[in-house]
Amino acid sequence: MLTMTTKAADKVRTFAEQMPEAKGKDLRIFIQGGGCSGFQYGFTFDDHQDGDMVVESEGIRVLVDQMSAQYLSGATVDFVEDLRGAGFVVENPNAVRSCGCGHSFAVE
Repeated sequence: MLTMTTKAADKVRTFAEQMPEAKGKDLRIFIQGGGCSGFQYGFTFDDHQDGDMVVESEGIRVLVDQMSAQYLSGATVDFVEDLRGAGFVVENPNAVRSCGCGHSFAVE
């Protein structure tokens, strides 16, 4: 349903080690309204909630709520460092268009 690149998984592990509040929690990837294209991606460390899908990729447990799952099916999460900065980027086959920064998207 969702995959992570090795680079993204390594960065998640680094963040988990550096952030005391992440101890014992999994990565949650979610969709929320906002951004210049309508929806945007969110990333946080969280506890498992009823109804969550749990996906394992590159040794990382990823939590996805039911609403977000429909928009993240088939997506790949990468970590990119370039002239614009560094951050997680989602290659999402469900997005019909996205903004220039790659942080928000639209679906039909």
